[in-house]
Amino acid sequence: MNPIQYSIVPKNPAAHVFEVTLTVAQPDPAGQRFMLPVWIPGSYMVREFARNIVTLQAFNAAGRRIAIEKIDKHAWQAAPHDGPVTLRYEVYGWDLSVRAAHLDDTIGFFNGTSVFLAVEGQADAPCVVDIRAPQGAAYRNWRVATALPEVRGTKRYGFGTYQAANYDELIDHPVTLGEFALGSFSAHGVKHDIVISGRVVGLDMSRLAADLKRVCEAQIALFEPRTKRAPVDRYVFMTVAVSDGYGGLEHRASTALICNRGDLPVTGRPEMTDGYRTYLGLCSHEYFHTWNVKRIKPAAFAPYDLSQENYTSLLWLFEGFTSYYDDLMLVRSGVIAASDYFTLLGKTIGGVLRGSGRLKQSVAESSFDAWVKYYRADENAPNAIVSYYQKGSLLALAFDLSIRAQTANRKSLDDVMRLLWQRYGRDFYNGRLRGIEESEVEALFADATGADLKKLFRDGVHGTRDLPLEALLEPFGVTLAADVPTNGTAGKPSLGARVKAGAAGGADCVLAVVHEGSAAQKAGLSAGDVLVALDGLRVTGSNLDSLLSRYLPGAKVEVHAFRRDELRRTDVKLDAPEIARYTLTAADGRGPAKQWRERWLKG
Repeated sequence: MNPIQYSIVPKNPAAHVFEVTLTVAQPDPAGQRFMLPVWIPGSYMVREFARNIVTLQAFNAAGRRIAIEKIDKHAWQAAPHDGPVTLRYEVYGWDLSVRAAHLDDTIGFFNGTSVFLAVEGQADAPCVVDIRAPQGAAYRNWRVATALPEVRGTKRYGFGTYQAANYDELIDHPVTLGEFALGSFSAHGVKHDIVISGRVVGLDMSRLAADLKRVCEAQIALFEPRTKRAPVDRYVFMTVAVSDGYGGLEHRASTALICNRGDLPVTGRPEMTDGYRTYLGLCSHEYFHTWNVKRIKPAAFAPYDLSQENYTSLLWLFEGFTSYYDDLMLVRSGVIAASDYFTLLGKTIGGVLRGSGRLKQSVAESSFDAWVKYYRADENAPNAIVSYYQKGSLLALAFDLSIRAQTANRKSLDDVMRLLWQRYGRDFYNGRLRGIEESEVEALFADATGADLKKLFRDGVHGTRDLPLEALLEPFGVTLAADVPTNGTAGKPSLGARVKAGAAGGADCVLAVVHEGSAAQKAGLSAGDVLVALDGLRVTGSNLDSLLSRYLPGAKVEVHAFRRDELRRTDVKLDAPEIARYTLTAADGRGPAKQWRERWLKG
């Protein structure tokens, strides 16, 4: 089969426009159809990427126009034609995220799902793409970063021609264009590159490479403890550093990341900052997806249907379990201490327990509803839904500790992940395109561990009961406790709401979320209301806590607030203190509990 030929050039960085050409040597004689995906794997929301196609024309081999008609929101059909058909179209790229496409005079970035039209009926045809440099002296130092294999004659990180076995592979390799810092390391014999775009002063690339090497080697050894064989020949971490941003998206041999530039390590400053720890956790999360979701997949994703939503109730397993292992791999690799890991775990526990949505929606339901609820979360989300990321990670912890306790630490969740890998992931791109059915999951856990996990599946996966984490941690010598903020001898009272700064220079105090059954809700306050005064004293975005600290729980406070442009007055009876955080403390001394804990944390 003749390859599908693409080319892409940053045609006008100032206007944020890419120009793409696509040539089909053997189009459908009845009229070739073309389609752009409506969503990108790993981000479960219909995003309508076709809306960014500005112009589109079709031509024959002689360069004469061929009629082409748009037939729905994301598809086009060319008129019947005998011979090659070429499309030329422009794509607007102004989305500096990990999901779409962006272009300006400092950086270019794109996912194939945003720029490469699929040729219907030829999804299995090989693809080649010529990535061209923008015109002008200002771009003479631009390079190309991607995990796509180069065609002979194209230098790595150079503009030129790249190849993919089929359309699915083509769109699973994001591309960064521009000037960037470049580092590399080898993890169990596999080359890993680090690409950092954006202005970063004093970047300690050697430290970043050393830390990521340890994390990657720990993950490779988890899935392949005997051979230490990675599932890729090369891997690329691509990060855009900005003033305020966070996110990542997994791909089969790379990841696209965005972070605060202040989170990256600085030469001469060896401390482990919260920001750097967060960034390493993000890298660890996306790297773990190289196995879990890029190769071990739910059956609903094998293959993807990129024209519509793909429903599965298993995101708790693919995103939640990955969220468990991302920080666990940091401590197992020695990049962070166990005490740091417990701090991160305590934050996750607090985040789950603060929302009453956990009592209404199971993680299986949350997974299925990701398209319309989790990815479209609003001000009522904490009261209505549960995160399959956060609660899914705690569910993974519960499974891990339960398995270890039942088997005297001879088996663990690691054995489950390895069996998933052996049955579904290892040969996924070698002709065995099969994902796990929802009906197969519980039996696989039993096969891998021999543990009785029925109750956890019933209550934790399909139910809404809180997980018994305190009891599960006890055999490992870890105590879980809630911390309540105090004001002198009494706890600091609460409105039962989260606030954010308003548009007026950050001075306004706006209710972002009002928790169900809270003091604020009982008093008739709602998300979006702007607090003006408490007992006649002005409230701002920065002094609410200070004002509340002068009261005792149960006190009645007169509150003035604006809803839209109407001033309202109400009396609020303040709630008891909110739990500020959860702390996990490891017991001192020796004994079985310490041995079990070390086996868990060291792998």
